[in-house]
Amino acid sequence: MFRAPVAEAAAPSTSRPQAHLLLPPRSLKHAGERAWAGRTPFGSHRDIITSIQTMARDRLSSGELTELEAVRARLNQQLGLATVPTEYETQRTAKANDCPECPEDDYHPSQGWRPQPHHLTKDQLWARIREEAQLDAASEPALASNLYSTILAHSNIEKSMAFLLANKLAWPTMLGMQLMRLIQDAYDDDSELMDACLADLQAVYDRDPACDRYTQAILYFKGFQAVQSYRVAHWLWQKGRKALALALQSRISEVFHVDIHPAAQLGRGIMIDHATGVVIGETAVVGDNVSMLHHVTLGGSGTSRGVRHPTIGHGVLLGAGVTVLGPVTVGAGSKVGAGSVVVTDIPCHAVAVGVPARIIKRDLIKEPVNTMDQCVDFVLNYDI
Repeated sequence: MFRAPVAEAAAPSTSRPQAHLLLPPRSLKHAGERAWAGRTPFGSHRDIITSIQTMARDRLSSGELTELEAVRARLNQQLGLATVPTEYETQRTAKANDCPECPEDDYHPSQGWRPQPHHLTKDQLWARIREEAQLDAASEPALASNLYSTILAHSNIEKSMAFLLANKLAWPTMLGMQLMRLIQDAYDDDSELMDACLADLQAVYDRDPACDRYTQAILYFKGFQAVQSYRVAHWLWQKGRKALALALQSRISEVFHVDIHPAAQLGRGIMIDHATGVVIGETAVVGDNVSMLHHVTLGGSGTSRGVRHPTIGHGVLLGAGVTVLGPVTVGAGSKVGAGSVVVTDIPCHAVAVGVPARIIKRDLIKEPVNTMDQCVDFVLNYDI
């Protein structure tokens, strides 16, 4: 799906170890492509089909491919794993171990997504969601019908999410039943979609102080719903069904006011709080455990056909109204203040604020997504 590019471009912090995951290669052809494999398009339809399926990522010349590899090499150098820990890294690890908010095994979000001891398994999570829905239905009869049709009538979380998203995204010429079958097919084809969904759900529950139930995020938080809808559109894009992926992107933007291009690559544990006016461009890469608030823009620069959107490292916090423009990198574990405009690279574990954004603090000890504090670290001197 999207795991391999994210692991490559949005690499972890330079100050912490990470276990590398190797995912088996997977065919991207869908059933429709296999059905047409033995047929020859007639007349000029061959050229039409080719032009439709050739998008910006597919039109790179040899020189542009070389430039793309150079960008990736630069990102790996900036965010890559250090072989020998520096004195600061040793001190940082010692301080992190003394921090009461840090887990016992010294896991940090800027290392990438990893299930934590307090996280529920898939079966436990589904049981908890059903229990919460039953309690809400008993205490508020007006919601009983909605809770039953959305959660209690289904045998697993895949069917529940397919029903929920289909009813949110349906439009007159694309019925809810069609979308529900499409989303269910996506979940059946790629188990990573549901793995990422559960990681996102756990991230919202952990980081959003306004969320005290899993059903809140599933039923009422449009940021969570928008990200899950994007994941289905991204699955369609990878299958070569780009027209439907773009149609779904347009509908997601209309319903949730979140515009994520289906070719963008998002990691796991993503939280978009309030989620109004968020824009993520085609070649953007967002790592694991990233939190962002409303009106965040990961925008492009120019009309080139290579990488023209930002790369956001693992464990980054983007405040409300942050704009990141062009093929720049926000390093793992960094924090960008509300209203800032980022047009140059930001190193790992730094704080940046302003227009244009400038670095005002380096070598953060605490992870921004653990505290979700958008006020501390931005004021250097304050006198009353």
